[in-house]
Amino acid sequence: MTTEDVTTEDAAKTAGPRRIQVLVPMRWGDMDAYGHINNVQIVRMLEEARIGAFGPPRGAGMPGIEPAVSLFNDVPEGILALVVDHRIRYVRTLEYRNIPAVVQVWIGAVKGASFDVHYLVQDPVTGEDCVRASSHLAFVDEATGRVVRLTQEQKDRIAPFAV
Repeated sequence: MTTEDVTTEDAAKTAGPRRIQVLVPMRWGDMDAYGHINNVQIVRMLEEARIGAFGPPRGAGMPGIEPAVSLFNDVPEGILALVVDHRIRYVRTLEYRNIPAVVQVWIGAVKGASFDVHYLVQDPVTGEDCVRASSHLAFVDEATGRVVRLTQEQKDRIAPFAV
């Protein structure tokens, strides 16, 4: 992703107060023999949208643009943000285009030690919904492997984007 790929406050306003809009490039190699984005590559696009919205994990690469919500990049040293589960519904095929797909991202259920990230992947030309998905995430202590409860500060950061 480039700086132009992620819009923060302006996109959140146009998409409604609870959603963050992330533009995720479709790569030529993401296309399968049927001419649409392969279902496996959709999971990669969801990851790119999640990182674009909430930041890369600490220590991953060099500094770049600030995410819409600084969450994953602000966890303490030794804490991992791990995906527990993905749920994906392919509503219609996402045809390959040489422009980024539009991905709406927001927070669903927030529990003591985990939360859901929801996604709506849309065709960038037609605006049609192509994929509805969610990822269940938890913070885990790298040394012990135990789940770590969300702090009040983390809950406050994601609250404006929660359903």
